[in-house]
Amino acid sequence: MPYPSNLRRTALAAGIAASALTLAACSGGDSESDSSASADGGSSMSESIIVGTTDKITTIDPAGSYDNGSFAVMNQVFPFLVNTPYGSPDVEPDIAESAEFTAPTEYTVVLKPGLTFANGNDLTSSDVKFTFDRMMAIFESGADDGNGPGSLLYNLDSVEAVDDVTVVFHLKSENDQVFPQILSSPAGPIVDEDVFAADALTPDADIVAGNAFAGQYVITDYDQNNLVSYEANADYMGLLGAAKTQYVDVKYYAEESNLKLDVQQGNIDVAFRSLSATDIADLREDENVNVIDGPGGEIRYIVFNFDTMPYGATTAEADAAKSLAVRQAVADIVDRAEISEQVYRGTFTPLYSYVPAGLTGATESLKELYGDGAGAPDVDKAAATLEEAGVSTPVELSLQYNPDHYGSGSADEYALVKDQLEASGLFTVDLQSTEWVQYAKDRTSDVYPAYQLGWFPDYSDADNYLTPFFLTENFLGNHYSNPAVDELILAQATETDADARAGLIEDIQDTVAADLSTLPLLQGAQVAVTGTDVSGAEDTLDASFKFRYAALSKG
Repeated sequence: MPYPSNLRRTALAAGIAASALTLAACSGGDSESDSSASADGGSSMSESIIVGTTDKITTIDPAGSYDNGSFAVMNQVFPFLVNTPYGSPDVEPDIAESAEFTAPTEYTVVLKPGLTFANGNDLTSSDVKFTFDRMMAIFESGADDGNGPGSLLYNLDSVEAVDDVTVVFHLKSENDQVFPQILSSPAGPIVDEDVFAADALTPDADIVAGNAFAGQYVITDYDQNNLVSYEANADYMGLLGAAKTQYVDVKYYAEESNLKLDVQQGNIDVAFRSLSATDIADLREDENVNVIDGPGGEIRYIVFNFDTMPYGATTAEADAAKSLAVRQAVADIVDRAEISEQVYRGTFTPLYSYVPAGLTGATESLKELYGDGAGAPDVDKAAATLEEAGVSTPVELSLQYNPDHYGSGSADEYALVKDQLEASGLFTVDLQSTEWVQYAKDRTSDVYPAYQLGWFPDYSDADNYLTPFFLTENFLGNHYSNPAVDELILAQATETDADARAGLIEDIQDTVAADLSTLPLLQGAQVAVTGTDVSGAEDTLDASFKFRYAALSKG
């Protein structure tokens, strides 16, 4: 869906003087040593590795999915103009030779010469323009069913192919500090214009049959959410270098217990996303495997649908003040520490704001506003809030969670949330669950008044926890809109002064905390379990939050 005209005007007015933000091809270090490392990786390439996961794929068409399971595939097989090298959250040119601001609202990318897709088609500026034009067309038409990442391109006005290797991105506001990161996000995979449809999603089978890949791997066999087979792409010319393993099979599990058993018994080499907290604790004591921890950026939260929740805008008893009071009461009652300890055994920790701890600008805005003011629940405060707003109790709340996408802990997590709310005497909770493929469609179709979501970041910046959620016409599709928040989000994206930008990010969290569009609950770490003969997981479990199979090797 298109953004409202007031946002477009705000974006155009938000720019300030441009900085010399340049991503030169040599910015990542010595290119000669990088080439040598790639050559060594190829000469000592291991033959095959099996990876196991419980994540689910929605689609591998970049315009149609905005979830970790789908993006995990895209990271292996699609090229990016800029990307994050191993061990860093900062973007550098990938298949680009250079990428830089050449004017306050112009970001110019020059491609490396001689790029091709695995099917033999040339990869040129025409494909780049096609990629972003179709992403926006599909997003604005709603052909992505609300599940695409097009909302990340809110500041993109148009794309110009100057010649075969030169692309200019024309932006609405000046000096966009976030746009280079967005090019490395789910909105950034470059697709083959000869394989993908211009205005509709392309079926996964057609993408695989068209061999429309130019990343470190190509897909040789594709059985969605059962088994995906990859082979190293010898023609990959990007930043990350040659894959260390020739063949990778990814096996998809319905049950975490089976994933744990297979990695323990050596039937698979790597288990990544997601094992239960109990399983991880057990595996740490098993000498036959290694448990590798990486920096955490994953968050868990409850989304409130502003139309269909109790007293929502389209309900028979619509009342904005009462609706807010219901959200505030939930925030007063939920006990994050109990969820963290009882369900996740500390692998997820309490989260009291929208940006996770560790990122610039992160606050704990919710801690002082709700509960006892120190992070613990306060039922009396919740009762007073509801009474003051004239809300009759117990409030009937329909709450939905997903049992197969975020791990088996979700069932225990939301059973505990239900218990906490009902023990207060202020709520009766109708708790239901739906499998992910249907869940992804229902949540953007006003089916769920309140529901679970998790977020795994697209890039390592606070903006990625704000723009997709709280800008009008956001990814959540929960009908939240606050013009003041819109202005703050657009302002932080163009603020060059680091301290001033951090202040804007803090202001956004404070404002949204008062509105309670979502209720953050938990922040988690990245964890992979490998066989003792597998290396490389520690290299790819970095602050880029991209798990790359090409870093893994065996033996």
